[in-house]
Order: sequence, then structure tokens, then C-alpha cells
Amino acid sequence: MERRRVARSEGHAPPPMNDPAAHSLPERDEPLLARLAEVADKLFRPYFRADVRGLERIPRGAALFVGNHNAGLLAPEAFLLFGALRHRALSDVPYALTGDLLVAVPALERAAAKLGLVRARPEVALRLLAGDAKVLVYPGGDVESMRPYADRDRIVFGGRRGYIRLALRAGVPIVPVVAAGAHSTFIVLSDGRRLLRALGVGSRLRLTTWPISLCLPWGVAIGPVQVHLPWPTRILEEVLPPIRFERTGEAAASDAEYVRACAEQVESTMQLALTRLAHERAGWK
Repeated sequence: MERRRVARSEGHAPPPMNDPAAHSLPERDEPLLARLAEVADKLFRPYFRADVRGLERIPRGAALFVGNHNAGLLAPEAFLLFGALRHRALSDVPYALTGDLLVAVPALERAAAKLGLVRARPEVALRLLAGDAKVLVYPGGDVESMRPYADRDRIVFGGRRGYIRLALRAGVPIVPVVAAGAHSTFIVLSDGRRLLRALGVGSRLRLTTWPISLCLPWGVAIGPVQVHLPWPTRILEEVLPPIRFERTGEAAASDAEYVRACAEQVESTMQLALTRLAHERAGWK
């Protein structure tokens, strides 16, 4: 197994997101994406005093962005990354794999696709990667985005390794994206797993947590479907060097031990970065 840096981009500035020359993702509404990225950057970056780094590490061609998920349904790290990419080529802006809720009906799914939100299915991701697109996934899902506040500076993927098998099958590098501070916009007191088991609705709703949290303006909130006013905590986010693996293809993806080793490499790399960024953030005045 090998991890190595991809050569940094050339000195000239990349074309903007709405550059007519960027045709690698034809299904998306490029002018709409450009406008929304500008809005996201102007709203989220100053509110969170955010710093998004490492965009020059984004490789050319297909890649799987893997991020740590935070703040419940708010996910400020996704908006900050999206806003930071506003001056990059559209080919650097990943499609985002999302749960069934956002694409529950055909009309909603078509609207979401214009924004680059696609159903989180391996066949969908493989088709995009085969078309030289970039794809963003948050493997931790609700387990990570609803993790207790005490674990805010931990990578919590819950043993999920489908993202590794996806990258190996597609033969593409993994680009880790790590955010520190994004899980401090509210306080999760408990992930509520016992409560979810008692309610008996976890499998039907495809959820593994039922959090109990403190958040604005509700005070105490129970359950994952909630909109909260985020505390304006500072967020540091960094795109790490791409990770490439020595073996790829179906045989590699079917080798459970190899998949486990690859996952350990990715998650330990992300944890080291999260710890570093959390320490920097704690010392910021």
C-alpha cells in the first residue's frame, strides 16, 4: 500500500465554475451551482470564521472525496468546501452522495441532480467515477454527524468501509477532507441508540442514532430531524494529499483484509489531521 502526493496544479489560475470549457459534469446546472457557491461562501465562511486549505492538492481526473460528517443535518463542512471551490474548475467540484430522503421522489431527485446531489448507491458512484467525475462521500453518516460532543474531534466511521471498496473498484484515489470545529455548532448529549432501539423504528427509518442535543433556539432537541441555529464556532477545514493504493480492481475490493488495511490508513490519516486542526483551533484567539 502506498500513499503519495499528486503534483500540485500549475501556476495559472483554474477556470471558474461556470467556464464553458468545463463540460465534464453535464447533468448539473453550472450557472446555478456558481451562484449557490458564491452565496455559500459569503454566508458560511465569515459566520464560522472559516479557513479552507489544501485546494491545490485536488488531483486531475476522477477521485473520491472522503470527509468527516458533523452537526447533524446542517453539515457546515460541505457548504464550506462547496463555497471554497467556487473559483475552481467545475471538474474539481464533486457530486455528493446523499441519502434517500433528499431524492425520495423522481421530481425531487431530478432537482437534486442539478445541484450535484445523487442517490448514495455504488452503481451511481461508479458511473460518475468512470466518467472522470469527482464524488464526495461522508462514510460516517448519522453515526458520525450525531456523535456525542465528547467525540467531536474523533473520526467515527462506525466500521463502514464501502467507500474503500468503491475507490478500489473504480481505481481512483481517495482525497480526504477533514473539518475541525464543525461539530461544535450544537451539543449532542447522547446519540440515543438505546432510545432508538426502544422505539423500534431504526430499521424502518434507516437510522442508527436518535440523538438528544442542546441547540439553538430549541434548547433540548430529541431526534435527528431538526433544524438548529448553529453556534458561530470557528471551523478549520483541509483537503489532504490524495491517497492511492497499490492494488485496485474487483479482486482488491473483494479482499476483506486488504480493504480493512486501506480503511485503517485513510482513517488514521484523517484522525491525525483532525487532531492537528483541533489543537490549532483551540489555540486560536
